[in-house]
Amino acid sequence: MKVHTALGAGCLESTYDACLRYQLTRDGLEFKHQVRLPIVYEGVTLEGAYRIDFIVEECVILELKAVEKLLPLHLAQVLTYLKLSTYQLGLIINFNVPHLRDGIRRVIRT
Repeated sequence: MKVHTALGAGCLESTYDACLRYQLTRDGLEFKHQVRLPIVYEGVTLEGAYRIDFIVEECVILELKAVEKLLPLHLAQVLTYLKLSTYQLGLIINFNVPHLRDGIRRVIRT
């Protein structure tokens, strides 16, 4: 919320990413950034198939967006991350909205 309040909508995703990294560090939260997620195909592990924006406190995946509208593809992306990892919860955060509460989409692995 602090990042969106300070910057508003209209910045590049990379700007929000850098500011969120700073804010999470400042808030003392444990996180991993740009985590490579391998995929196992026919018994072979293929490294670097996917890259997760953030894993926060070892419990939630954050996928950042700065798009006009979230698409089914964005949901599918986070569902894939959840399926290929041990995590149960993901958040898609679209910063390109007037009010951030309208840009957060919760995704749960079922």
